[in-house]
Amino acid sequence: MKPNIVMIMVDQMRFDCLSSAGHPIVETPNMDQLVHDGVRFTNAYSATPTCIPARAAVLTGMSQKSHGRVGYQDRIPWDYPHMLPEEMSKAGYHTQCVGKMHVYPSRNLCGFHNVVLHDGYLHHNRFKNTPYQESFEQTDDYLPWLRERLGGHRDLTDLGLDCNASAMSRPWHLPEEYHPTNWVVTQSIDFLRRRDPRKPFFLKMSFVRPHPPFDPPKDYFDYYMSMELDEPVIGKWAKNEDNGDGLLPTTRSGIVPKQRLKRARAAYYALIAHIDDQIGRFIQTLIEYQLYYNTVILFVSDHGELLGDHNFLAKSLAYEGSAKVPFILSDPGNLLGIKKGTTCNKLVELRDIMPTLLDAAKTEIPETVEGKSVIPLAKGLESNWREYIHGEHTYGDLSHHFIVNEKEKYIWYSQTGEEQYFNLKADPNEINNIIQDDEKASLLRSILIKELEGREEGYSDGTRLITDCKPKAVLETALN
Repeated sequence: MKPNIVMIMVDQMRFDCLSSAGHPIVETPNMDQLVHDGVRFTNAYSATPTCIPARAAVLTGMSQKSHGRVGYQDRIPWDYPHMLPEEMSKAGYHTQCVGKMHVYPSRNLCGFHNVVLHDGYLHHNRFKNTPYQESFEQTDDYLPWLRERLGGHRDLTDLGLDCNASAMSRPWHLPEEYHPTNWVVTQSIDFLRRRDPRKPFFLKMSFVRPHPPFDPPKDYFDYYMSMELDEPVIGKWAKNEDNGDGLLPTTRSGIVPKQRLKRARAAYYALIAHIDDQIGRFIQTLIEYQLYYNTVILFVSDHGELLGDHNFLAKSLAYEGSAKVPFILSDPGNLLGIKKGTTCNKLVELRDIMPTLLDAAKTEIPETVEGKSVIPLAKGLESNWREYIHGEHTYGDLSHHFIVNEKEKYIWYSQTGEEQYFNLKADPNEINNIIQDDEKASLLRSILIKELEGREEGYSDGTRLITDCKPKAVLETALN
């Protein structure tokens, strides 16, 4: 039988928040076990670092130029000729997703046999004028489960935390077993019980956390609050003045009061530790079902969290805390022949997940897929690999494009023309903007000029970058 495949996807987890990556505070023994049994990719990026476009890359294997989502916009139908769950189903797998999908319509299966859905709080399906059949009341599976156990008055907003409040935090107010993180694992374990034993399975275990609200169980929160935490990294180029936005619950930039930011960072680390323990719970169940050593596990996040770096919070931007993600391919039973317990510094991106998992399943990879399987990299065999990644995100005045390779990064803000260039090898925290080193920056700039040539927004004429073109969150390729 083919190997079982589990994709563990978290939301908004930074690349560096792993003990195995050397983080000084957060503890992740179960994720570290996945690293021990696999390969950790140290240069993995989300080319469009917010939920919807990142997940489009995961499910289609396409670049953002092809799947058409270059920013965040809800209610755009997901109609692609080939998606990962559908291809796994056609390959004979019993397929299920538990947790977050963030597609449209919300109950779009995207080829899964079944989806047990909890996308967290999404504004568009919570608005009271949303058609009932599309509303949260009709599409979510977690909240009805919670209300059946604790009463119909329960809601996602009971803590008073906004779903995008990266500067706010407080402990979870209910018994831990009712937390959405525990629920994802509880439902995933139930799938192991109910799966078709004649088939291999593909399970996407998709957590909403550590995305806000920052609401870890109290024991986890208290533990990290008791510690002396590391500080955000602040570039010499960062804006240090504040117009008051840093005091707002959903601020994306500004000077957040020191104690408030410490609480947010402690809660964020606590959410990751909580997820890690629940991953351990799931691994124990795989062992009890005697499935662990016949299962390939891929662990990844859709994007990161700036967490105060450079006086920014949340995601969308091109800086490492936002765009760089954890990416682990684990093979406990040595089914793929990878070099277990190693790291790989080649550039990988979320579009590489679909071909990797189809490769592990020993099935055909559709021609629409633009990513590449990382299994040859994990075996130490691949020599002809990509030299750079083009990333971007529409973000109002901060709309931008970036080119990153294994050693350096160039960022161009399309609305202002501002440029940044970082030597990531010498300056991994992006402290010094050395755009004045024009010889090196110009090479990456020329790559971006070619990448953007012919784009419908008009960003490039093939010889130069053109500022102040109107950004679009969704290209015509996704609308037609």
